[in-house]
Amino acid sequence: MKLAIVVPVLNEAATLVARLQALAPLRSRGAELLVVDGGSSDGTMAMAQPLADRVLQAPRGRASQLNAGAAATRADVLLFLHADTQLPEDADRLIGQALASGHRWGRFDVRIEGRHPLLPLVAWFMNHRSRLTAMATGDQAVFVQRRLFESVGGFAAIPLMEDIELSRRLRAIERPACLRERVSTSGRRWDQHGFWRTVLLMWRLRAAHALGTDAHTLALRYGYRPRAPAAVAILAKAPIAGLAKTRLIPLLGAAGAARAQRGFALQTLATASAAGTGVVTLWCAPDAAHRFFRALVRRLGVDTAAQPGGDLGHRMAVVMSHHFAQTPNMPLLIVGTDCPALTPEHLQQATDALQSVDVVLIPAEDGGYVLIGFRKPVPDVFVDVEWSTPRVLTQSRERLRAAGAAWHELATLWDVDEPVDWLRWRSKPAAGKGGR
Repeated sequence: MKLAIVVPVLNEAATLVARLQALAPLRSRGAELLVVDGGSSDGTMAMAQPLADRVLQAPRGRASQLNAGAAATRADVLLFLHADTQLPEDADRLIGQALASGHRWGRFDVRIEGRHPLLPLVAWFMNHRSRLTAMATGDQAVFVQRRLFESVGGFAAIPLMEDIELSRRLRAIERPACLRERVSTSGRRWDQHGFWRTVLLMWRLRAAHALGTDAHTLALRYGYRPRAPAAVAILAKAPIAGLAKTRLIPLLGAAGAARAQRGFALQTLATASAAGTGVVTLWCAPDAAHRFFRALVRRLGVDTAAQPGGDLGHRMAVVMSHHFAQTPNMPLLIVGTDCPALTPEHLQQATDALQSVDVVLIPAEDGGYVLIGFRKPVPDVFVDVEWSTPRVLTQSRERLRAAGAAWHELATLWDVDEPVDWLRWRSKPAAGKGGR
């Protein structure tokens, strides 16, 4: 049996290290540990890196993160573990025994750790109800054979009750193995929000779900706030030797500079996809007919469009006006491919910022910016700007101020334009390998 443990995380830095260290014995016995981040802003991913076999990024939401982890492993048994839940030391042996006895999925009993003296009673009811109904919750560490998981379509793309929906589809095939050995899960929600208030909320949510209330409505009642969406437009040049990343040619040669452009474009596309904020469109120069762009359409289904002529400001203005003509209520982020330091978290933070301001910027060290985002069209920001000079950001601020637009600036990043930038990037640990 090859076991994969999939752990979805979101801002779990305070407790994650201890939780992942507790899984080290299972890893030493061959279990694969995948941590799937949904856009943390507290360093969770960096903490997870040395303690997991793989650290992935996926659109925020437990269902999408769990599905992403399942898709990233070829293990024949999947164990879905909440970040605040700890397994028994011999969980792999217990799962193996359950599967060897003929079961294809199952769960553990649960113990809830917290201050209130009635939390053990809540856990008893959860375990007893699970045995009666043949349903499992995520707190009980659900395990399932990969083939069975894939046959029922994985987790439903809903923000709450994804564990109940999966259990319902699995139960229709067979009842689960209900292991009496217990996992320990955090009672922080009961501690933070009050015991009786949380108990009543849980029962109301379950009753509403049973009566057919939409999962998104239930998520809002639970306190979950879905990440606001934003489309992403990537302005990318074709990796043509002699035309791409020309300022890197003295260091890399024409072919090497073209390979760098190809790598940066692929990395930016992966970053935008991992951020999961919305539809990603690749605006291609000189057009979308180059074999590199056609290959992306064929392999990844990427939406492409040809960049218009004119200076950078005109091109971004066309992208902005085209987007808002098609989807007037959807915010837009515009990025280039020159900033491999850009991460999914940056895009998610920019998207969040657009809930309260008209424009968001990520400044660049060279006096420009690596991202501009809009909640609504602000065409004046592109007018009379001296592009490719250190005055771009200052002039853009002046245009925004004159237009009466409210804006927010995130932390400054840097582009890879010159040989010194390339050497700086390559000196970074785990620097973008795609740029080779």
